Amino acid sequence: MPRNNDEQKGKSLRGREARNKHGRGSGRANGGVVRLWGRHAIEAALTNPNRDAKKLWGTREAIQQLLEDNDAELPSTLPVEYAQAADLGRLVPKDAPHQGLVLECLPLDDVALDDMLDESEGRTIVVLDSVTDPHNVGAILRSCAAFDVAALVTQDRNSPVESGTLAKSASGALETVPWVRVVNLARALERMAEVGYWRIGLDGEGKAVFPSALPKGPVLIVMGAEGEGLRHNVAQHCDAIARLPMASAIESLNVSNATAIALYAVYTREN
Repeated sequence: MPRNNDEQKGKSLRGREARNKHGRGSGRANGGVVRLWGRHAIEAALTNPNRDAKKLWGTREAIQQLLEDNDAELPSTLPVEYAQAADLGRLVPKDAPHQGLVLECLPLDDVALDDMLDESEGRTIVVLDSVTDPHNVGAILRSCAAFDVAALVTQDRNSPVESGTLAKSASGALETVPWVRVVNLARALERMAEVGYWRIGLDGEGKAVFPSALPKGPVLIVMGAEGEGLRHNVAQHCDAIARLPMASAIESLNVSNATAIALYAVYTREN
């Protein structure tokens, strides 16, 4: 079993706070443990000081590669069990791309809306209204990380729980992008407006064209569920409803793709 030797190495896969200064929570998955799989998801979890890892399974080759690429060792308190790829397949959903690594851990701690706003520094925020597919939410988290988004905000009962599927789609971003779960999304939008955020909802029926609707200053992007779009009460709490310009050959984009385009436009705008 790999063991950490801090006197010799002085370095561990669980202590890089500088790389994970925004690495806080996504809520709890019914109070139970979460199994993560895939190279990037597990590497990010092990380097996140806020993640409580309980056990690592892996092939010898995958674990050795993980350590070599990070020039580090595993925490001495983390149980490690070597296994064959076929055995790992029985620990995760059928056909899940585990890449030779499976990690059991606790869900990340919750993040309070006001705490996030205190640290946001005017950076963009993404709000999801009833987007429930973990693949989409994971992909959106990945885009959030790419474009320096302050946080993802969702309604607690209308969003997926933290899971291996979501973490794999996020490719490590679950550990670095704060995920704020709120009870009332409309009230959260009011609170974010109070601290200076301009709220733009994206919808195919929007009158304004994005990104020409972008104002100067802090912006939050509100995305609705595919097909249903933004709920009426959520749309009523937006300062503007805009649509992405698209050719007539296609009616709409996947919500994660649309979010990535919107974030690129915000990130590259001239302020």
